Amino acid sequence: MANAQEYRKMSEKDLNDELLNLRREQFNLRMQLGSGNTPKIHRFSIVKHDIARIKTVMSELKRQHQHGKVKDSNVTDSNVNKGDA
Repeated sequence: MANAQEYRKMSEKDLNDELLNLRREQFNLRMQLGSGNTPKIHRFSIVKHDIARIKTVMSELKRQHQHGKVKDSNVTDSNVNKGDA
C-alpha cells in the first residue's frame, strides 16, 4: 500500500504496471471469495483505494500533459497569425 505522494514519484509505465497488478489482485480476491475460500477481507478495500489513488494520479498527469499542449499550441497559433499579418 502506497500513498498518493509515492505514486506521484513513479513513472507512467510504473503506474500502469502497478495498476495492472492491483487489478489482478482484486480479481483473484473476488475469485477466492466466489469459490468459497476465505480471502483476506481487509485487502478488498485496500486494493480498491490503491486503484483509485493510481487512477487519480494518472488523470492528474494526463491533465498536466493536456494543459501543457494547449499552452504550446496557443503560442504557436499566435506566432503564426503574427507572421501572416
